[in-house]
Amino acid sequence: MKDSLAKTEERASYIILVAPALFIYLFVMAFPTFFSVILSLSNYKGGKIFSPGSMSIVGFGAYANILKDHYFFMALKNNILIVLISVFGQIPLGFFLAYILSRGLIKAVDFFQSMIYLPNVISTVVVGILFKRFFLSSNSVWIEISRHFNPAAEYIPDKNAMFPILVVILWMYTGMYVLIFLANMQKIDVSIIEASKIDGANEMQTLRYIILPALSGVIVTSAILAISGSLKSFDLIFVMTEGGPAYSTSVLSIYMYMKAFRGAPNYPVANAISTIMVVICFILIGLTRSVEKRFSGE
Repeated sequence: MKDSLAKTEERASYIILVAPALFIYLFVMAFPTFFSVILSLSNYKGGKIFSPGSMSIVGFGAYANILKDHYFFMALKNNILIVLISVFGQIPLGFFLAYILSRGLIKAVDFFQSMIYLPNVISTVVVGILFKRFFLSSNSVWIEISRHFNPAAEYIPDKNAMFPILVVILWMYTGMYVLIFLANMQKIDVSIIEASKIDGANEMQTLRYIILPALSGVIVTSAILAISGSLKSFDLIFVMTEGGPAYSTSVLSIYMYMKAFRGAPNYPVANAISTIMVVICFILIGLTRSVEKRFSGE
């Protein structure tokens, strides 16, 4: 009798503790996501959503319109470029810098650690304005440097317009992964590394057989953060280019914003874009998980 009463009380305490977080998740995350899918299948054109006749389910017309739109594929291509520079640029570079700092291969470790992480504490708007002046104007610093080596260099706004954005993204967010890897490298038992040195292992062998396997889970987590962050890219690009010129730097989030809040709003198409972004994110995270299982160091 006492055991059953104790289990009941334990179950009730679990429910009481979990219920607020579950309610917030359902209200803030799950319901908006589900309702966004419903709107993407509707003919909603604005106004009161729940008033009679305000909308009705019409099918996958919004998705068909998106797949016929050339600008959607431009935005998708740019998002893929950002995912690639994040996963194969920020993470390897962050790991390399963290390895150098953790192993004490350079002096003034605290100084370099602070300088590498510094871009993460600067406002994204400030960074966007700064690099817009540096790269994206007819008399920018970048053009002046280019003219020093090639006097005929000119400002061509729609040629390689994504290059400055990719450079800024690589510079701005690498420090976060340096911090993540550095914190986890410090958890590795130093005695294991010292034992490997006694056994004759060189620096590359220590990296390959001890440090990389120990950080396999952290690398996967970093990849998931990079993928989700890449698909949500908005503020930096909007400040630098607003998706222009001629949508050449547009990404899915900016494309969605244009459809929802610029010109004649098309809410079904905007919500269809957000749904596609979520699906792409899940697919990429699933691929990352499968790769981790295949090459895990465990």
